[in-house]
Amino acid sequence: MLYDQIKKLYEHFRLQHYRALFGRIREKDGSLSATEAYSADVIYLMGDPTVSAFAEVLGISQPNATYKINNLAAKGYVSRSVSDEDRRECRVSVGDRFFNYYNTDYPFISEGVKKLSQLYSPEQLAQFEHMLQDLTKALE
Repeated sequence: MLYDQIKKLYEHFRLQHYRALFGRIREKDGSLSATEAYSADVIYLMGDPTVSAFAEVLGISQPNATYKINNLAAKGYVSRSVSDEDRRECRVSVGDRFFNYYNTDYPFISEGVKKLSQLYSPEQLAQFEHMLQDLTKALE
């Protein structure tokens, strides 16, 4: 039963994410294709990954990852920076254009938390938060 509820929650988050993502994709110069939008999202979620780490997470070759990153950089959604410690290492980060395109605020989560805070005590919410932290660690 717990598994089913977590799966249902995960599927709801995915559906909300896809709805928001595809709502932003437009057919005009400088906009992102679905693949580019997913690639930029992965870079954002990884938090300034190296090109090789990005390739590894997506299960693609480093040249393919470089191609995707170059396209995103050309459109202004990501930037590359060379590591000061190892000049061979290149990190990728999302920029302002990404944040303007991809709203990282999730109103449906805010509404859900608001409803929970009306139903449960602060102690219960703190215990739930602790359980979610443990679940997140277990899934990593």
